[in-house]
Amino acid sequence: MRYSGVISAVVLVWLLIGVLAAWKRDYFTGGDTSCATAGTVALTVLAGPLNYAGVNPKVTCKLPQPSSMPAVGTEPPVGMESA
Repeated sequence: MRYSGVISAVVLVWLLIGVLAAWKRDYFTGGDTSCATAGTVALTVLAGPLNYAGVNPKVTCKLPQPSSMPAVGTEPPVGMESA
């Protein structure tokens, strides 16, 4: 027997329930766009029906800050200086 159609339908319904949960939590309204927000939305969608069983996934991200060192290779090559 071919169960791929049934499995596909179950996965689709699972993800749609996750999208519904994220929508009910107003995750798709404009606002903070950060790594943590995107991760929370994605994890909520993947959690699917578990959201209605009390799961409330939250993601925190700490991205590294740019260094204060000057950029490498910003000087013009030797002999190409402007007069």
